[in-house]
Amino acid sequence: MSNNIEEQFTPVDGQAKMERKYIQETFPGNDSMFSSLRMNTDGNYATLIATSDSNILTVESLQDILDLDLKIRRMVVQFDNQSFEYVDVCAEVMGSCTSNDILDIIEYNSNNIDIVNLTFPWYHTDRRSIPLYLSLGSVKVNKEVVESAKAIQLHYYLREDNKTKTDLWLESVIHLVSNESSSSIQVSYSTSMSMQWEFEKSPSSVISLFSITYAIAIAFSIFSCWRLDNVRTKVWVASCGVLSTGLAVLSGFGAMLLLGQPFVMTVASCPFMILGIGLDDMFIMISCWQRTRVLDSVPERLADTYRDAAISISITTLTDALALFLGAISPFGSVQSFCLYAGISVCFCYLYSITFLGACMALNGRREAENKHWFTCAKIPEDSPPTDSKSSSMCCAGGSYDRVTEKEETEPMSQIFERFYGPFLTHKLIKACVFVIYASYLAVSIYGCFTLKEGLDRKNLALDDSYISTYYNTQSQHLSEYSCNVMVAVTQPFPYWDEDEQKHLFSCMSNFENLNYVNGTFGWFLSFQQYANATNCSIRSQEAFQTHLPHFLELNSMFKQDINWSTDNQIQASRFFIQTLNKTQMKDMMIGLRETAEECPVELLVYHPAFIYFDQYTVIMDNTIRTILMAVIVMLVVSLILIPSPLCSLWVAFAICSVTVGVTGFMSLWGVHLDSISMINLVMCIGFSADFSAHISYSFVSSPKSDVNGKAVDALAHLGYPMVQGALSTVLGVVVLSMSGSYIFRTFFKIVFLVITFGLLHGLVFIPVFLTIFAACWKWC
Repeated sequence: MSNNIEEQFTPVDGQAKMERKYIQETFPGNDSMFSSLRMNTDGNYATLIATSDSNILTVESLQDILDLDLKIRRMVVQFDNQSFEYVDVCAEVMGSCTSNDILDIIEYNSNNIDIVNLTFPWYHTDRRSIPLYLSLGSVKVNKEVVESAKAIQLHYYLREDNKTKTDLWLESVIHLVSNESSSSIQVSYSTSMSMQWEFEKSPSSVISLFSITYAIAIAFSIFSCWRLDNVRTKVWVASCGVLSTGLAVLSGFGAMLLLGQPFVMTVASCPFMILGIGLDDMFIMISCWQRTRVLDSVPERLADTYRDAAISISITTLTDALALFLGAISPFGSVQSFCLYAGISVCFCYLYSITFLGACMALNGRREAENKHWFTCAKIPEDSPPTDSKSSSMCCAGGSYDRVTEKEETEPMSQIFERFYGPFLTHKLIKACVFVIYASYLAVSIYGCFTLKEGLDRKNLALDDSYISTYYNTQSQHLSEYSCNVMVAVTQPFPYWDEDEQKHLFSCMSNFENLNYVNGTFGWFLSFQQYANATNCSIRSQEAFQTHLPHFLELNSMFKQDINWSTDNQIQASRFFIQTLNKTQMKDMMIGLRETAEECPVELLVYHPAFIYFDQYTVIMDNTIRTILMAVIVMLVVSLILIPSPLCSLWVAFAICSVTVGVTGFMSLWGVHLDSISMINLVMCIGFSADFSAHISYSFVSSPKSDVNGKAVDALAHLGYPMVQGALSTVLGVVVLSMSGSYIFRTFFKIVFLVITFGLLHGLVFIPVFLTIFAACWKWC
């Protein structure tokens, strides 16, 4: 199983990954001089946020925080029959573990808070300036002096040389903090591995739902295929149809695992989708079987069934499979894996439908031909003697059929479609109402599309009741004013001592600072200039610059990590930092910083570890639109080949576009964002949306009736009920996911529900009406 969040939910060839590679190669980290500001990955850490409803900067609250901090640092963990503490795994700065600034300021004595004059956002000491905004949240200030705060955040950074050992320490921290309680503070917590660990719990949250789903599917299939006639009932065919879909899932998953394709967590929703597709094919085949002549031999009846059903289910299988395989070109690993697993499973589902399910229908047909009871397989009379009781005749008789048509008696639901719904829908006034309803549907859908938000919030990868959700909510409430501390690399050799060249660099820095979401800049050469001014050193020549810089770096050794030296002692590259604010969307911030860097006459590169995840914003919309357009074109080609009517093929393509627009718009209104999770479902939507319209269009074209209204009524009578059965079976197959505690699986339910609802609406309402309205075109067709 491959559930690495970065691998599966970020673009495979994202720009930030290339930027990270450059940063790692150019500015390698120094284990003895750890700096959270300079981390090129998410890092290895535990963090907690202590909050208070009033003021957390009190002696009592700070004492509770200090007690918890001491417990964490002195916590003993067992590993390989040895014990270790925080000091044994901590990230170090000049031989000591990294500390928390706010605790350093009060010197680990809560009583000192009354004598310390805290300033915000920066606290200045004789030795350095401390960014207090990284430690305090919901701060109330008076002329930069802190009056109160409601949150304090602490970090415990670890080395990355022994992952097994540090992971064990992180797990112990989670266990420790989760069992701590205090009357003065509330504590939320997280670690660098928490999201990954919580994400991996999601599949187990739906395992129990699989059995419920298949139980519901079997019950619905049997119920909808049940007949009072003990011979003509299709109970066994329905059961075999569910079994067929299960075999398809097993075969598809087995084939992909044998080929070495990673099993990603998103693939866990695939069986629910395959169940709906398989049952839809089964209902179509049963409907076609019931329209064959009872007196024909089983091979003839099965041949007639395949003649009517094969094209229809072949079209839907091709559209579903091709849409999924097209989705596999996505830059997201999770989408690629889902589409490959689902596409192969759809192919197996089709294979089992025309082989295994067909064989089961033939066996059931032989039983029917011999007029045998569905359960006992004993031969029974078509009608019970008049002397038998009513219950006896219901249980021990069967095999009747329409003597005029020599076909099985029409189901009540099919009669409703033929006698009532079809004529009702083809009435002129109703057609006009359908156009108004469609216009309203389209208007709301388009409005929803314009309100669609992009991007996957990482906290949605965890279960709803996860401690991570509490942590992120607390962070958002108290510590959301300041955003990323972005590093900006000067990627070219640059004469930092040249005043004319400096103007270009400072102009670029000013452009960054003029952005409304940038708070300020911080860099080694700015500090070096301040040092030179304070010591009256001239650094305006190359010789003077290179003479004084080593001494400055000895005094400020952390800056050594920001300069890349060549073999001849020249500065090849360097970096500075800009502090951003949460005043705009992450997408706009990242794109704005990159565009500002590109406009600079100096070669610059901007990077932050979070950009790895923000890169999804830059590709998700374009990639989704491109995939949908490609799929629509392919669907149109498939329809033109298999449906003997160019106009109907165009209507199938129209239905795909219409349903996709509807699903996109309404999912936005339902609170679903466009991300790699919803993109999976939109790709699936392309195939599903073609199913119902392809069924009804092919049946419309194949109808022997002469007038268009008659063709529409005949198509609805033929496939209306099977389409409803297929839609209900699919919805029932995923409805249990609405109870899931995972955003991923709830999103799957929401979009499948919208796809099936709008697909059925198009298949049973819009497409039949539109086909009849364009009756004049049929002469050309």
